[in-house]
Amino acid sequence: MLLAIDAGNTNIVFAVCDGGAIRAQWRATTKVGRTADEHGVWLAQLLALEGLKFSDLNEAIIASVVPAAVFDLRALCRRYLNCEPLLVGGPDVDLGIGINVDRPEAVGADRLVNAVAAHERYEGALIVLDFGTATTFDIVATNGDYEGGVIAPGVNLSVEALHQAAAMLPRVAVRRTQGVIGKDTVPAMQSGIYWGYVGLVEGLVARIRAEYEKPMTVIATGGLTSLFQIPVIDHVDPDLTIRGLILIQARNAGRAPAPKRGPRD
Repeated sequence: MLLAIDAGNTNIVFAVCDGGAIRAQWRATTKVGRTADEHGVWLAQLLALEGLKFSDLNEAIIASVVPAAVFDLRALCRRYLNCEPLLVGGPDVDLGIGINVDRPEAVGADRLVNAVAAHERYEGALIVLDFGTATTFDIVATNGDYEGGVIAPGVNLSVEALHQAAAMLPRVAVRRTQGVIGKDTVPAMQSGIYWGYVGLVEGLVARIRAEYEKPMTVIATGGLTSLFQIPVIDHVDPDLTIRGLILIQARNAGRAPAPKRGPRD
């Protein structure tokens, strides 16, 4: 079985994958100082809850946008799984797609992995909308090539910046408000964050479609996806990144990828 690791700026997701299926997954706070052994102790207990152990895992793949976390994640795989993990972005890793940007090496690993998975699961040109630490909009061509995108501040990042920069504004939870006009500070902030991001998503999707000049399907993923139920989003796919890691591992191991499936498979 495969251990797929998606290391983001806020969270690291560990997923155990059996063939093309995700058997279990867990989320931990990203802490650069966490050692391989600390990861191992935490992960061993979670594996046991699923009736699994490290010896059941014989492959690993890592996508990380936190370079300082890679050393210990690699050490985790070497020490506890007895395998050398694939690292997305490594010179010997074949993604199976073109990267049509000025500096391909600067594109976040998660964005490329999402592009691979989105092309495998959905037809035509795509916009992959990822609600993470940053809110990203990535363009995937009809043939699967990555064609650039847009990076905006993430929802939680904006909430924290508002709280830190304005002495009288508290830290608030992100939630959908019934109306746009707030009658007190907290609902006014919640309205600005929520409806402001709805406007950001709708506006950027419209501009991307106009500039690309082709029909495009919007796929949403990321930790806050369930909060933003917006008509402009065609499909919600919370496991998109892990599915992309499964496909990349299979490709580089010489296994044929699973047949293309619909969004609900």
